[in-house]
Amino acid sequence: MARLRFYSLQVALLCAVCQFAANGAWAQSYPTKVIRYIVADPAGGNSDILARIIAEGLTQALGQQVIVDNRGGAAGNIAAELAAKAPADGYTLFQVATTHVVNISLYSHLPYDLVRDFAPVTQLVSAPAVVVVHPSLPVKSIRDLVKLAKAEPAAIKYSSAGVGTSTFVAPELFKRWAGVDLLHVPYRGGSQALLAVITGETSVYFSPVATALPYIQQGRLRALAVTTPKRLPLLPDYPTVAESGYPGYQATNWYGLMVPAKTPREIIASIHKAAIPVLNNPTGSKRLTDLGFIVVGDQPDEFAAYIKSQIESLGKVMREFRVTGD
Repeated sequence: MARLRFYSLQVALLCAVCQFAANGAWAQSYPTKVIRYIVADPAGGNSDILARIIAEGLTQALGQQVIVDNRGGAAGNIAAELAAKAPADGYTLFQVATTHVVNISLYSHLPYDLVRDFAPVTQLVSAPAVVVVHPSLPVKSIRDLVKLAKAEPAAIKYSSAGVGTSTFVAPELFKRWAGVDLLHVPYRGGSQALLAVITGETSVYFSPVATALPYIQQGRLRALAVTTPKRLPLLPDYPTVAESGYPGYQATNWYGLMVPAKTPREIIASIHKAAIPVLNNPTGSKRLTDLGFIVVGDQPDEFAAYIKSQIESLGKVMREFRVTGD
């Protein structure tokens, strides 16, 4: 019996060594083919712009083409399910967002588990939002918007990229904070939601700064306030929603990079090593900050801890305000 246990231990150790050697060899040769970068938004949206910047940098760093695969719809759940079920071989990257954390509280049944089915690589950026309205809406401040909304309950339409997205959660929280009723009009992605308010199909949009800024500068959208705790350098003349009479209110989106669970650690390390310089080099960093993003670039374990804290804190907010997507 002792000899049998000895041989069993030898076999187990040999398997572990072989697996370690295989993973090491795999990491040294990685990547050898095209990498897919799944984004939960159609082309043209805030997350798509970010993804293309990151994919371009990763292509140069890894020496293989990184192709953006836009899978919009269902509040990001279509993209997340696709990524969760992909092989854990480093050839599928997934751009996770605040939306996917919020969805845990919004939906009673999801076809994936954000913690179980994914391995974090790094938080890429945080993405501040700005409250914009169509110029025809007779408001010039958050106070004006609230006054009009109270005078005409459910008459003012706001667009979003879908239930569960940050562009849905931010105005829904604002409605409860301000005690007003705005009519929700969901679209399949951020680009369509933004276009809706530009054309006047809807009147209000809590837009990522990156996509709204050019239209604000052109006068095609009117900015009222930003949703961050402090004013933004890109929009210094615009107050925060908190400053506008609703202290404590804030709603900031973020984006990160994940891979399917069980992806070898060596592969994750290779992706992380390639991604961080894309965020921190002067050219990449300036491109991102000029678009209104705030660069992060943390370690996988730090990002994992952040995701768990977000699940807890945003879940508490969703339960408190009884926001649901079911």
